[in-house]
Amino acid sequence: MRKFHLVAGAAFGLALAGCAAHEPVFTGLPPVPVTASGETAPVGTSRADAADDPAIWVDPANPSRALIVATDKKAGLHVYDLSGKGVAFAKAGLVNNVDVAGDVIVASDRNDGANAHLAVFRLDPHAPGITPLGRAAAGPGEAYGLCLKRSAPGEPITAALIVKDGMVRVGTLTTDGTPRFAVTWEHKIPTQSEGCVFDGDTLYVGEEDAGIWRLTPGPNGIEAAMVAPVDNQRLVADVEGLATIDHKGARYLIASSQGDNAFAVFRLPAMDYVGRFSVAAGALGAVSETDGIEAVAGNFGSAFPDGLFIAQDGDNAPKAQNFKLVRWDHIAAALGL
Repeated sequence: MRKFHLVAGAAFGLALAGCAAHEPVFTGLPPVPVTASGETAPVGTSRADAADDPAIWVDPANPSRALIVATDKKAGLHVYDLSGKGVAFAKAGLVNNVDVAGDVIVASDRNDGANAHLAVFRLDPHAPGITPLGRAAAGPGEAYGLCLKRSAPGEPITAALIVKDGMVRVGTLTTDGTPRFAVTWEHKIPTQSEGCVFDGDTLYVGEEDAGIWRLTPGPNGIEAAMVAPVDNQRLVADVEGLATIDHKGARYLIASSQGDNAFAVFRLPAMDYVGRFSVAAGALGAVSETDGIEAVAGNFGSAFPDGLFIAQDGDNAPKAQNFKLVRWDHIAAALGL
């Protein structure tokens, strides 16, 4: 979510008054620059903060083929191919974050601000097309963040739904018949949170103004630890999208450091900081004010031979917001991974 941050001091505040809205107030450690190799068509809602979160579907029958599912949080869900062409759209109103499990698409549904829901769809990757399956009630509050645990085909879907005030609800989503969401555990993050990603049973959550939490279910309840605070070096608020990717036998967590248009990278499970990168100006323009991100390893042809990173671009002027695609091998090389 894009927010304005107030800075104490009247004189400083006046000095900032003439700055562009997207100009960072704080800048962290210098990021290494990479450039986008592709971009999606703009979302349908123009002149608004509308694009938000991407997810990646990988064809189990052809792992070199993938589709991008992404939200226009004021209208619905887009599907793009890896050239960035829009190939399907489903009207869904106010859907914020999205993830994919097999051919099931799940989005956090904000159409009822008082009661959270998960909007569930079936992806037909061959048409391509999207079919609504229904909405699953997910408790009180405004639905906001969402992520799914990676599981084997046929296993139940584990979903994490984050209410805007920071309440995290993790449970099982069933999609046979009317979708249903049964909460297994929940934990309250102190303030507004959105980005999340699973690493096995461990859930990482981004508290926007504070940093990244690690939530681990244990015999005595949920073990919660702040593992990467906002320090205006590695992370500059807001902390937004989170994603993981495997590379050369290691697993990495990527976080959108929205406040200074950068991305911080940590090695799991110890959360060792390894560096920062930015998507700098190139043929397709720079990336700024990023909300949602996604990453996936694999060989997706000559355009993305060693994985793919996707970032929402909050300033794609003069066109509407969209999503930028970056070769993961370029990011890894820039960071020396």
